[in-house]
Amino acid sequence: MISPSLGRSWGSRLGIAVAVVALSLTGTGCSNTMDHQADTAATHEMAGPKGTVLDVDKAREKAKGVSSQIYDLINLPSAKVTEPGPSISTCEQDPEHLYQTVHPWSVYGVPEDELKAGFQRLRDGLPGKGWKIVRYGPNKSRNKTLELTADSETEPFSVDAELWVSSPTAGREKEPKILINIVSGCWRAPKGTDLNTQY
Repeated sequence: MISPSLGRSWGSRLGIAVAVVALSLTGTGCSNTMDHQADTAATHEMAGPKGTVLDVDKAREKAKGVSSQIYDLINLPSAKVTEPGPSISTCEQDPEHLYQTVHPWSVYGVPEDELKAGFQRLRDGLPGKGWKIVRYGPNKSRNKTLELTADSETEPFSVDAELWVSSPTAGREKEPKILINIVSGCWRAPKGTDLNTQY
């Protein structure tokens, strides 16, 4: 499970993520994750208004594959990683049939310098793996946390990464980490799927 000591209102941020991406991904973009404001949404087309038909379990596997790619780019094998797998959230435009995958996780348990290096490797490596970086820099939070958002150019996925380390604005970070949130566009569940029974 996600560590209860993640700090900085991670639970509320995830709630915002699900609410915001449910609005942004069902339409035109997929980069509105975590605490982004609506004006940072990407404008490229995702899975389309009807959504690509995909079994929920297969959608979770896709999200896991994206998370594995991100983890490999960060390349911190000695770090700890939170364990929850991808969950699903229904899409507002058609909650009975359309859903998206959401996979938040974090890398922690190593010195801050290693986390900074891992974050830089992620930024440097994403373009070569088919990702377009659409945002990079301090976010709008009080702590001015360094944040990166990228959209896949081959799959309907977006990744949002945040580097939580000590800084003049944030002060001493009690549990330094890299936070990752993988979010998909909207998939259409196969006929007969009851999304209310999924998680």
